[in-house]
Amino acid sequence: MRTRSGWVLGGLLLGLAVARAAAPADLGEGLAYVRLKSLPADLPAAPRAGALVADLRFLAASAEQATAFAAWLGFQARPGVPLLLVANPETGEELRRVLNGPRPPAVVLIGVPGPGFAPDLAVTASAEGDRQAYAAGDRGVPWATLLADHPGKLRQDELSLRTGGESGRTPAPEAGPAGAEPVVDAALQRAVHLHRAQRALRRG
Repeated sequence: MRTRSGWVLGGLLLGLAVARAAAPADLGEGLAYVRLKSLPADLPAAPRAGALVADLRFLAASAEQATAFAAWLGFQARPGVPLLLVANPETGEELRRVLNGPRPPAVVLIGVPGPGFAPDLAVTASAEGDRQAYAAGDRGVPWATLLADHPGKLRQDELSLRTGGESGRTPAPEAGPAGAEPVVDAALQRAVHLHRAQRALRRG
């Protein structure tokens, strides 16, 4: 349970960061994406116009920064406006405490599960695959590439979990120019698929 002083501190830190927050990327169909590298500086300003994916993978944070994020989460969460959080076991411990605590219904936690991290929607991928996909995003690999459906690649990630990375992998799709296998960001892909499904249900 957050104390009143904790929420006040979070609100102060959040207020200092709003002016510097970067604009989220557009993933189409009313879904925006922000990759959080620094808290509270990278948190989008309120109010949020539509659905948002906030990526907290590999993000370390102090207790004060985690408090600022919790305050932002409370301000951003609104019924009927999805807020999709992507994280993993390497998200900082203080942040995972916030993520593992009570959250509004419109907030969905997605990611590759592991010690100390049990998301609402678990993604079938290896920890190394998750790291490689995240790094590809940092290198500027286009969203269309990271979100493309490559069934062979996804089966490889699942097999890696079941066999501990041993041989016997399912054949992959045709390799890229440098002989590398397609990189799929399975966690981000799951968030996008969830958003698209929710939109389809609302239209139906």
